[in-house]
Amino acid sequence: MSPIKPLAMRDVLLYRIWLAMAEDPRLFFVTADFGSPILDKIRADFPQRFINVGIAEQNLINVSAGLALEGHVVFAYAIAPFITMRCYEQIRISLALLSTVRPMNVNLIGVGAGYSYVVSGPTHQCYEDITLMRALPTMRLLSPADHISAEALFDRCMASMGPKYLRLDAQLVPVLYADGPPDWQSGLHVHRRGDTLCLLATGYMLHTALAVADRLAAEGEQVGVIDLFDISHCDAELLHAQLAPYRGIVSLEEGFRGRGGVDALLFEFIARRRLPARLLNVGVEPAYRFELGSRAELHEQVGIGPEAVWQAVRRFRDSL
Repeated sequence: MSPIKPLAMRDVLLYRIWLAMAEDPRLFFVTADFGSPILDKIRADFPQRFINVGIAEQNLINVSAGLALEGHVVFAYAIAPFITMRCYEQIRISLALLSTVRPMNVNLIGVGAGYSYVVSGPTHQCYEDITLMRALPTMRLLSPADHISAEALFDRCMASMGPKYLRLDAQLVPVLYADGPPDWQSGLHVHRRGDTLCLLATGYMLHTALAVADRLAAEGEQVGVIDLFDISHCDAELLHAQLAPYRGIVSLEEGFRGRGGVDALLFEFIARRRLPARLLNVGVEPAYRFELGSRAELHEQVGIGPEAVWQAVRRFRDSL
């Protein structure tokens, strides 16, 4: 366990934005009536570059696009299912399509990936966003696993043009990158190397992958673990080199299984690259549920908790 105290992903990222707004007049912050303590500082210190459009995510996207077309770097902020699904047509036309012909830098900050708003039920939980956002060819989809990697997203957003979706967890999660953030240029980070089996995860599911790998290591089996944090534009040659030695690959995502998410990316990648590995896709059982419980309890119910994944991985390993 890292000695570094976990912090909220959104707070560390918003703090970096607040610091940068004092130095860079291009930065604008737009929110859909969604707050945080750091956001109060942004609103107070930079009122001319802070806009609250209200509960109107469609307008959030169009205002952000207009500012970006005038040369501003825009950070737009809302709850994850609302900043993706409630305004998907505007994202497609005003960001994904328009960015192919006009330079713009718009960064969508979606808070509440997967089950992280656990007590709010399926209206606020977010299982579809990976599928929807990776369907847009010009959208970069970034999914950090702790607050260290989330904070580093700021530099990535400033360094590259185009629309981006930052998929942040709403809960405090243990620190995994105590020695510094991963290389965002590559889009992936190898945490462990294994013999025949590799677990490839994104976001919160990296914690589950490492827990399962620990359990298998205690049984004498070393498995690889890869963090895929750039779901749309990772280094394909590096990913190929890392996956090529394995006979079995397991994808882990806090999104619907078999609905076009990370598993679809890997099924296509393995097929096109003619890798010899078989793939087991672990994700949320495709159904909406209204039960309440802890995140750990809900994860086990839908097949992505550590116990459920460990059982599935063992069965998969034995079939190789």
